[in-house]
Amino acid sequence: MYALLLLASLTINAADRPNVVFILADDLGYGDLGCYGVTDIKTPRIDTIARDGVKFTDFHSNGPVCTPTRCGFITGRYQQRFGGLEWAIPPGGQNLGLPKNEPTIATALQKAGYATAMSGKWHLGYTSDWGPNAHGFERYFGLLSGNHDYVSHREHDGRADLFLNDKPVEMEGYSTHLITKHAIKWLDEIKDKPFFLYVAYNAPHFPFQTPETKQPVLQRNFNTGTREIYGQMVESLDEGVGKILDRLDELGLSKNTLVVFASDNGGAQYSRNAPFAKDKGTLWEGGIRVSCVARFPGVIPAGKVTNQVAITMDWTATIEKLAGATQPDSRPLEGIDLMPIISGQSPEVARTLFWRRVDVKGVQSHRAVRDGDWKYIDAPKEGPFLYDLASDLSEAKNVASENADVVARLKQKADDWETMIEASRITPKAIAASVK
Repeated sequence: MYALLLLASLTINAADRPNVVFILADDLGYGDLGCYGVTDIKTPRIDTIARDGVKFTDFHSNGPVCTPTRCGFITGRYQQRFGGLEWAIPPGGQNLGLPKNEPTIATALQKAGYATAMSGKWHLGYTSDWGPNAHGFERYFGLLSGNHDYVSHREHDGRADLFLNDKPVEMEGYSTHLITKHAIKWLDEIKDKPFFLYVAYNAPHFPFQTPETKQPVLQRNFNTGTREIYGQMVESLDEGVGKILDRLDELGLSKNTLVVFASDNGGAQYSRNAPFAKDKGTLWEGGIRVSCVARFPGVIPAGKVTNQVAITMDWTATIEKLAGATQPDSRPLEGIDLMPIISGQSPEVARTLFWRRVDVKGVQSHRAVRDGDWKYIDAPKEGPFLYDLASDLSEAKNVASENADVVARLKQKADDWETMIEASRITPKAIAASVK
């Protein structure tokens, strides 16, 4: 009953509205946290979020690579609505970005009276019109690209990539540590306002460098590393999360702060996506099922495990509801409010979710539908795939041939979804025009 009353007050009484810290890892394998069974990497601080709150077993990223998921979270809508943002924006891609007038979670919370800040990887456009400050973040520190060297803070083409607000800056330090430092700095400056802090680590995305790395890597070595180096990068990420949690405690903010930790997609080389098939860049579970833990004292029961099927943009809907924020009627959110489910006030619900993989050249390779326990992957060059995830988490047995009716039904759902998406899609040309 307490949790139910608190949930109601959070959406009505401005004085009680919670703070929000949303932390996103980059290319973290589903099974690379202690609370998800890893044994060769230590993540005690992230594990405490699961201990003190909820662990998701069936959580998915909006996309199989960086940009799409970030777009889905920031807008709360399927990223396919924004042409050119269905794949990672390439290095130096100056003609792509999130339209400057597009409503975001930050603009919505800002209008609701929240202080807003971001520290970390943006990857939704290089120009100031496409940057974080243009999309509701009052303060920004981090990298605009998809990846940069953790030591020199440069992309692999040599372009400098470290910014404070919309101005380039130079400073020494390991990127993971700097992202943590600036997140904490902003927390120290918050006065008398609820806040939304988005911390988007670039770890453990390549290049594979530990905090002890002293020299930048050469372009040809950006993808070269080892499981040990990857593990040290994850442990540095965990240390950073711990410092943020500690500062919330020190400032007396933990009891009224929702903290969420997730990954932007499945892991790549050196990661552990077990027990799922394939990895980053694909729509098999290894590419899109990710770890996700969250805590909210007094609302989310400690030690809870949920099998609720969920997706990144559900957190957008959840956070905006908690904040009492509203979305324009022309841009309705496409996720669901997870809080009644993970607080124990409502049962888990069946979901139908969609994914589409379109690369940087606009070439579509496959799309997928999750409908209850059925998972349909439409890969024209390989044939349709159908999996019963209730009995086949690793997608080892394609049962499409013996379930033609299910294949036909889910293919129609995918077709209908694409028709709906295309009817309102913002093309790269329109995106470019939006900043003129």
